[in-house]
Amino acid sequence: MKHLFKKGTNKSKPVLLLLHGTGGNEEDLLPLAQMISPDSSVLSVRGNVSENGMPRFFRRLAEGVFDEEDLIFRTKELNDFIEDSANKYNFDRKNIVAVGYSNGANIAGSLIFHNENALKGAILHHPMVPRRGIELPDLANLPVFIGAGKNDPICPPEETEELEKILTNAGASVHVKWENMGHQLSRAEVEEAAEWFSRNFS
Repeated sequence: MKHLFKKGTNKSKPVLLLLHGTGGNEEDLLPLAQMISPDSSVLSVRGNVSENGMPRFFRRLAEGVFDEEDLIFRTKELNDFIEDSANKYNFDRKNIVAVGYSNGANIAGSLIFHNENALKGAILHHPMVPRRGIELPDLANLPVFIGAGKNDPICPPEETEELEKILTNAGASVHVKWENMGHQLSRAEVEEAAEWFSRNFS
């Protein structure tokens, strides 16, 4: 997978796995990494799927309708890529926090849904429920931050509430930050994610 890796100054801090939104690339979320944990190493990945020339992490059948078969395949592909990268760049596979926006948040959510211990934590900006009707692994005390917009046309508030409930029921410790915004990412949302990160991973 196309990606970039930046070695951090503090090896004990979690590696930030950056996952962009539709049409983004591996450069997009680097400013977020600087705000959230400037000392951390960064593994920023570009989605392997193209939708009308726009990189994504998995296919969709329509707006808000995921291609589940492709989602499962791409989730495994990303998980395998993280394993390989941990060996290649010599970082702790068990010490990774995902930072995803929109489509990237959805694949991060899918990693959590499908793989126990895939992540040490996750910052999900405007995610949807990746899959319904499946049993989740034991997510005991997994810290998850969700940033959501009350006026988000792509990810309505009910979607956020459902995702929070599913994760909480599986044992995760979920913090939701609501903004009176749409699907765009606000500075206040990222600042709260940074505070949340320092509380959980200091």
